[in-house]
Amino acid sequence: MIAKQSSEIDIVLAAADAASSKKAERIVILDVSKQLVITDHFVICSGNTDRQVKTIGEEVERVLKSEFERNAYRREGEREGRWVLLDYVDFVVHVFHKEDRDYYDLERLWKDARKIEYSEGWEQHERTRAAT
Repeated sequence: MIAKQSSEIDIVLAAADAASSKKAERIVILDVSKQLVITDHFVICSGNTDRQVKTIGEEVERVLKSEFERNAYRREGEREGRWVLLDYVDFVVHVFHKEDRDYYDLERLWKDARKIEYSEGWEQHERTRAAT
């Protein structure tokens, strides 16, 4: 597949969509560009099991590579499956096990960052289907 000409926010949203496709929960996108000089956005999400955390991380990597020809500059935590960090330089994807997410509470640490509006795709779809 040929890489799309996309803005950074399009790629960040694609990362969130990829996480959502593997049923990631509590997806949050923070604009940390005013607080940090090393990256612009955090995508934060969580999974319920170690395996799901790994799967979410793998899907984000797969989608960004196939659709945008973007590879993570650095990966951390894949072996343990509790907190997978994918560093794309312009943005960082944090995939937490839900217990670790509550413990580290990045949203609280970066509470001054602006939240980017994001509707979790699979949950919206499930609610729409259940309502019909």
